[in-house]
Amino acid sequence: MLVEGPSDDSALNLLLSRIYDKNYVYVHIMHADITTMRGVTAASIVSKVGNEIRAFAKNGHYKNGDFQEIIHIADLDGAYVPEEAITEDAAAVKPMYSAQEIRTANREGILSRNRIKSANLDRLAECGIVWGVPYRLYYMACNLDHVLYRKLNCSDKEKEENAYQFAKEYMDDIPGFIGFLAQAGEAAGTDYRKSWQYAREGRHSLERGTNLGICFAENQEAES
Repeated sequence: MLVEGPSDDSALNLLLSRIYDKNYVYVHIMHADITTMRGVTAASIVSKVGNEIRAFAKNGHYKNGDFQEIIHIADLDGAYVPEEAITEDAAAVKPMYSAQEIRTANREGILSRNRIKSANLDRLAECGIVWGVPYRLYYMACNLDHVLYRKLNCSDKEKEENAYQFAKEYMDDIPGFIGFLAQAGEAAGTDYRKSWQYAREGRHSLERGTNLGICFAENQEAES
């Protein structure tokens, strides 16, 4: 599982390990949003993700045949919103998110970021295979905090505290966790491609939603 930060790992690692109890779940924290890294484009994003996976595998002395699936979880951060949803605000030194808009002191910077990020997300959502391993990109909108805790613009300390409480709440209630994600992703639907189409429409990439529940629904179907 590829995640952006340590709080993502704290919130999901234990729960995913219990869902995939017949396999080991390895979490690789990238400590960054790979879809907005400097110099990464739609032409290079798949190889960039592949490099991250190969580096992780090398450190653990694994080969690609040791992996059953790669689950990549990414925040949308409003990447697909129309330009009018991005508002110039000199007081917003860091981008401030709501379900309706992004407020920022650098509007042109966010517009540029969104063009790059959306193109990279689109490429990853379509690729299907990375380093010879089945791969799928799942999204959290506007971000993981929004989906799991119904909060936006959290500090790093708040992220960790929220992650701990969330994992604690669902660690012995995996059906409840899966149901929670299904409810959060209800508007996006249960079809992977259509869920991405939904994310690209209007301001849905700012509104609370996810398609991660599709991953677990498919896993349950495969087991049954």
